[in-house]
Amino acid sequence: MDVQAWTYLIVGLTFALYIGIAIWARAGSTKEFYVAGAGVPPLANGMATAADWMSAASFISMAGLISFMGYDGSIYLMGWTGGYVLLALLLAPYLRKFGKFTVPDFVGDRYYSNTARTVAVICAIFVSFTYVAGQMRGVGVVFSRFLEVPINIGILIGMGIVFFYAVLGGMKGITYTQVAQYCVLIFAYMVPAIFIAIQITGTPIPQLGFGGEVQGGGFLLDKLDGLHQELGFAAYTDGSKPMIDVFFITFALMVGTAGLPHVIVRFFTVPKVRDARISAGWALVFIALLYTTAPAVAAFARYNLINTVSNTQYAELPSWFKTWEGTGLIAWADKNDDGAVQYVKGNAFAGKPAFTGESGAEGQRLISNELTTDNANELYIDRDIMVLANPEIANLPPWVIALVAAGGLAAALSTAAGLLLVISTSVAHDLIKKQFNPDIDEKSEVLIARISVAAAVMVAGYFGINPPGFVAQVVAFAFGLAASSFFPVIILGIFYKRMNKEGAIAGMLSGIIFTAAYIIYFKFVNPAANNADNWLFGISPEGIGTVGMILNFVVSFIVAKITPAPPEDIQEMVDSLRYPKGSGEASMH
Repeated sequence: MDVQAWTYLIVGLTFALYIGIAIWARAGSTKEFYVAGAGVPPLANGMATAADWMSAASFISMAGLISFMGYDGSIYLMGWTGGYVLLALLLAPYLRKFGKFTVPDFVGDRYYSNTARTVAVICAIFVSFTYVAGQMRGVGVVFSRFLEVPINIGILIGMGIVFFYAVLGGMKGITYTQVAQYCVLIFAYMVPAIFIAIQITGTPIPQLGFGGEVQGGGFLLDKLDGLHQELGFAAYTDGSKPMIDVFFITFALMVGTAGLPHVIVRFFTVPKVRDARISAGWALVFIALLYTTAPAVAAFARYNLINTVSNTQYAELPSWFKTWEGTGLIAWADKNDDGAVQYVKGNAFAGKPAFTGESGAEGQRLISNELTTDNANELYIDRDIMVLANPEIANLPPWVIALVAAGGLAAALSTAAGLLLVISTSVAHDLIKKQFNPDIDEKSEVLIARISVAAAVMVAGYFGINPPGFVAQVVAFAFGLAASSFFPVIILGIFYKRMNKEGAIAGMLSGIIFTAAYIIYFKFVNPAANNADNWLFGISPEGIGTVGMILNFVVSFIVAKITPAPPEDIQEMVDSLRYPKGSGEASMH
């Protein structure tokens, strides 16, 4: 069978599995819809958490970023995995013991304020929609390449699948679906990595191959350094970012991870406080399996790409190159009319080349008005193709190529479902029940939650079909927002009983406003000024969430000191959180 037939078969089987699980695990109460009945075993919750976190960005984009950034790409590995250490030690067990459904629920009750709850709801919805739009777009891209359907049709298919199991099963259905999706995505990631590690280095363990010798002699990273320098790029193992920016970006990613609402809510689904800590540990293990493999996948893909494409006659390029040309994610322009692909440092085009639906000479003619003539580079490569195209570049069997497509879809759909549930819970529970209609019955609340999921799916699908130009850029904004708002308010809520509602609200608002203003200015208002000479203390927009977090802490402390202390019952509740007096069940009250 060819790649398309294998893709239909494998993707069809995985989708049937997800739908079957949703029917089996359908929710019948608010507790099952919001927190899976608080009865998920730690091992299963660890898998579900890993799938929830490892989105299309982790599966598809991260290795692509590392492939092009080299050493500098390590910030994503350190930041995204390090955040789970913070979760396991500082947040997960205490939030589980507090026994609420959502992060806004914790904020509203701990700070005895609906204003604080509303600010938290707005943050949760904004962060969630930022992520989910990108996930739906990722689904469309995978479908367009491997099933050869238009991107918009792919998005509609993805919307239908997520709609079905999120609306029917709630958190219970999503949790067990995510367990299956983790198994699919990790298998899809590891199998080609193992194949290619054997091809290039002779070892079946990608992590060892990354630091090992290639077939024929010489270490892989030394070879990559040499290839990079021959083509005019910086050495693959050299870093170019200032150390202060590396530190601040890494820390922003860490505390952003620990403050993301769709990740935190997973720790409300386990039976006991101890289980929350254990499931966080399992999640770190499952995440690390992919994240320690990603540098190897990145290096293998980069090595194979350069050796396959650079200085090769276009007519002699393998079929995968021309197939990907048709998606607009790779493009070639013959600037010196020699018929060979000249791949060196520099931009081949003035911007991202326009999608033409054509390849070769016809595609070149249609996009020639966008050429950049001030350098010799003739090749445009979208970083997101590196993982998806990797098995094709390495000439692996068609079923392996199809498996990667299924893995990318599993990663995107699992995260999309978790984010959509955060949105629906924020609307149905934190707004409707907690603020507008406290006497609403359970059946009506579940109905509103399901309607909210349906509405959120429609909005996410719209942004997937009509993405704003900044979808890829606002990933940094989402992390900065979570780092500068949720993380401080949760930490202080657990460990500082003197923290009051005035301090929490002032801290969240100051952190959000500062971080948003900084990123919006450099990313969207004045992108020409987005360089180290103009950054505050040399800190890029990707790392400014750390400064926003520090500002949040400072403002919170100062305001809390000059305003009345919280009520005695709140202070006693905070004391009880930190001592092992038993776990509270997740409740609606």
